[in-house]
Amino acid sequence: MNPHILVIEDVPEMSELISMYLKKAEMTVTACPTAEEAMEQLVSFTPDLVLLDLNLPGMSGFDFLEQFRKKYTATIPVVIVSARDADEDIIKGLGIGADEFVTKPFSPRVLVARVEANLRRKAETVAAAEKTKKFGEYTVLLNSCVLKKGTVKIPLSTKEYEVLEYILRNKGKTLTPENIYNNVWKNQFGDLTAVAVYIQRLRKKIEKDPAKPEYLKTVFGQGYCFDAEITET
Repeated sequence: MNPHILVIEDVPEMSELISMYLKKAEMTVTACPTAEEAMEQLVSFTPDLVLLDLNLPGMSGFDFLEQFRKKYTATIPVVIVSARDADEDIIKGLGIGADEFVTKPFSPRVLVARVEANLRRKAETVAAAEKTKKFGEYTVLLNSCVLKKGTVKIPLSTKEYEVLEYILRNKGKTLTPENIYNNVWKNQFGDLTAVAVYIQRLRKKIEKDPAKPEYLKTVFGQGYCFDAEITET
């Protein structure tokens, strides 16, 4: 599967130029003009790398980076691409979690080469330290929050992954919707029907027959239970 790059750039011409070169390098691109829109996009996918401008309308690139690093694994590279080249900006960006700082103007080909280099380093880091849980044909890469069937990556939203990972950690236990909601959504009060919705989404992605699940089983009147064999590395 092609690497998925999140580009956060408010100048349309610059965003289009960067996206064009990344796509030529066989990468998938999601481009957002604001940090707020990027945050909304992150609900539905986890990028392999982020290209981040600093001077954005609304939330600044620095604020986005701080929030991103609090929520997502440090193995996802963030490359700042900015016209701001003062030492204090570079030091601040690297200090709060950026992996590289590229100043504008830049060569698009060189930027793509830097993206590819960061993706290689990420792959090497993950391979060296990845912890996994395996069940059936599936492997959950715990460090990078990825689900694979064989060698194929199964697209999961952040919340889908969190629900699956929590249930796997509690293998063999019957988990009530309240328990799952409190531990995954971190809310004491909320709409518990969200749990059933996410269980159904996961079943469609990992069960041969979602109506007769082998993995995410329903315990009538109580909740859900993962009762298949899991191996860990």
